[in-house]
Amino acid sequence: MTAGPVHRASAPVRLDFAGGWTDVAPFSEEVGGIVVNAAIELRAFAELSLGRDRYLLQSVDLDQTLELSYEELAGYGQLELLKAAVRRSGLGPCGLRTWCEAPPGSGLGSSGALDVAMSAVLDRARGGGVTRSPMELAEEGYQLEAVEAGFAGGRQDQYAAALGGWHRLCFSSAGVRADRLTLDAEFARELEARTVVCYTVASRVSSRTIERVMGAYTRGERVVVGALKALVEVAHRMAEALLAADFGRVGALLTENWAHQQLLDRDIRTEPMARLEAAMSGAGVLGGKAAGAGAGGCMFFLVRDPAAAAAAAQKAGSRVLRRSWAAHGVRVESP
Repeated sequence: MTAGPVHRASAPVRLDFAGGWTDVAPFSEEVGGIVVNAAIELRAFAELSLGRDRYLLQSVDLDQTLELSYEELAGYGQLELLKAAVRRSGLGPCGLRTWCEAPPGSGLGSSGALDVAMSAVLDRARGGGVTRSPMELAEEGYQLEAVEAGFAGGRQDQYAAALGGWHRLCFSSAGVRADRLTLDAEFARELEARTVVCYTVASRVSSRTIERVMGAYTRGERVVVGALKALVEVAHRMAEALLAADFGRVGALLTENWAHQQLLDRDIRTEPMARLEAAMSGAGVLGGKAAGAGAGGCMFFLVRDPAAAAAAAQKAGSRVLRRSWAAHGVRVESP
């Protein structure tokens, strides 16, 4: 699809250790949310080529390609994130191709990572007129998905993708504050070795679950409101446990977070997830939870014996993904 100079950007996905869901409006703006997450080295990529007569949009993961005029960018039905990105950029006819190392519907924040990678590569392609900081790219990525494309969701994915590393992210009506967490180096290495990420091979559309949960919050449903507030408190304690290098507390808080998360919606824990949990319970886990919104996708566990845990997950029908902490966020390469 190359027709001119090619620019490429990439951004990592994340594991949300605690507080996911509390970054979603209106809860995040009315009450205030906290998420503790870590970027991992599974990256989303956006590749842009210039010098075209029409827009050529391609998602490798979805196996979809569209060739469009400017007027057709406003249509709906396919590749909405890619169309939203080029609409929002104001860039003329170009080729935009995306792919991700994480499986589709994984719950690892791949769409947020794509948002950031696309925003960064489109900025670079426009030349010297636009240079955003990582925080600004994160917010631009969120605006692209939530406002331009109209998909319900929170902000944690875009900030993890843009910044990289470990963060306590605080969300309020005043905006987002990102506090970088500096973990003990030996603890971080051991935590990486003992974290097992399992894809249940059943993807999900998180925006539908998010709409139901935030609808229940808006109606004031007591169980949902209480669970969201409890998730904020778990995130406070998770940041403390990570900084204290306390494996036992981290594992227990993962499990506590998962218990509160399941109160948000009856479909958050699927049958494949239940089978995986049952298999992992006999493999020496310290704790675990769903990644992202839940309702399918990935779960991850802190374990005593990574090899035994990986074998148990595979026997239960899940796929074990590679994982390592990503110290750096969004990257841009140009010709």
